[in-house]
Amino acid sequence: MNRQQKERAEYFHRLHDGPTPLMLSNAWDVASARVIENAGAKAIATTSAGMAWSLGYRDGEQMPVQELLAACKRICRTVSVPVTVDIERGYGHDAQDTGDLVAALIELGVIGINIEDGIVPGTQTLAHPSVLGARIACARTIARDRDLQLFINARIDTYVTPELDAAAKLEETRARALTYIDAGADGIFVPGLADLQDIATLARSLPVPLNIYAGYPGAPSSQTLGDCGVRRISLGCGTMQATMAHLAHIASEAIAEGRYDTMGERMLTVAEANRLFAEVDTTDRDKATAHTSVLA
Repeated sequence: MNRQQKERAEYFHRLHDGPTPLMLSNAWDVASARVIENAGAKAIATTSAGMAWSLGYRDGEQMPVQELLAACKRICRTVSVPVTVDIERGYGHDAQDTGDLVAALIELGVIGINIEDGIVPGTQTLAHPSVLGARIACARTIARDRDLQLFINARIDTYVTPELDAAAKLEETRARALTYIDAGADGIFVPGLADLQDIATLARSLPVPLNIYAGYPGAPSSQTLGDCGVRRISLGCGTMQATMAHLAHIASEAIAEGRYDTMGERMLTVAEANRLFAEVDTTDRDKATAHTSVLA
């Protein structure tokens, strides 16, 4: 564990206490991470769905963990800001599997994770909160043993499951949030929660920062969410969804109409793209490649 990683972790915690909500425009690979960092991002958060799609997998822990780690390694060695990683439900069968993953991510330089309770596979039922509670507790122990102030953001899926009626969602969310905070969570993320009154009520009731998802058309502005007490805003897979849609329009315009207007409207020059990345000593890189694994 190096001092720089510890400082980035501490800085990432402080970003949740700023005058405005921390805005996370989620990345899925090195190029997207550098573009987002170059735009002024104070931290990089990954999108699990976007990362899976970029590697040819569906969302929902379909991406092999080794590919997740390889992608995170490339991002961590390229950006200069804190990196927090979405690990979905924690991968693996139990809390120890999640702990092993967290340990590997810390070795890569990661300073935060996003982990969800989610829906039990093959059902429409939310996982019991004890499952995520145990995974959070294990991750917290792993980080503490390495003297890292890992930011654990606990995602609660009460608003994206049909199991609960509207009246029950807010109270169930609050109850789960307190369970996860007791287990060691530093923040609470509730995708699907869009009612401003409910957002404000939940934010007031929590002793940790509330994270809201804004990766969809018509989402409230950061100022509006900040006025409700939100401390962190995520665009999630919305960044890649928009990028893919833009690419689809560029491609269809070229294929169907023989024109390149959309592509030409807004594009980086080769020089601008190259400037996003540091020069690499290929001799040293090629030597190292023969002797290292994904986790090296």
